[in-house]
Amino acid sequence: MNLISSVSKASAQSVWMAWESLFDQVTKLRSASVRKYGICKLVTRRHHGKSVECQDGQWIHRGDWVGELHLDNRQVLQMSKELGPDRAALMTARMLRRSMKQISEALETDAELMQVQALTGITLLHRGIIHGLGFELHPLDSKGFRIFSTYYLRLLMRVLHPVGRERTKQNAPKLVPKMLIMTRESLLARYAKDGLS
Repeated sequence: MNLISSVSKASAQSVWMAWESLFDQVTKLRSASVRKYGICKLVTRRHHGKSVECQDGQWIHRGDWVGELHLDNRQVLQMSKELGPDRAALMTARMLRRSMKQISEALETDAELMQVQALTGITLLHRGIIHGLGFELHPLDSKGFRIFSTYYLRLLMRVLHPVGRERTKQNAPKLVPKMLIMTRESLLARYAKDGLS
């Protein structure tokens, strides 16, 4: 039974990775640029939601350029297989911090990223691996998008995480997607003094 379950999980993961590869190609066509920084992909695009007031007083309005962050799930999956889920989570958190440092440097030196006003993202893991990175958490303003994101991200966790099915069942009330945001100024101030390379 465990063997059958493992084979089914591996098949589901292969299908998901194929879907992500296709999604990456579509994203490139719909975005100004897609760059890779360590374990993160940075998608440069315009903000499509409602205006957001950030904690430093800056507003992000519809049409402003933002850098949308996406985890490289292929790397996360590989680490989970090689290291186990707990060590993989710790490694992912460390790699995320390095990626943020790289992105901070790129926003200061890359002419095409000078227009980016903030970093954004959508995640269920706001209680875990992003802790301490400096992001603000905001609710998703669109009910339809919130429902879609909830189902999509829970499905992602079930497919990619070794115990994702059990975790989504046990912690369903807590697994609510949030919008992450960090203004350009907050990012540069935070990671300019970060000694990580």
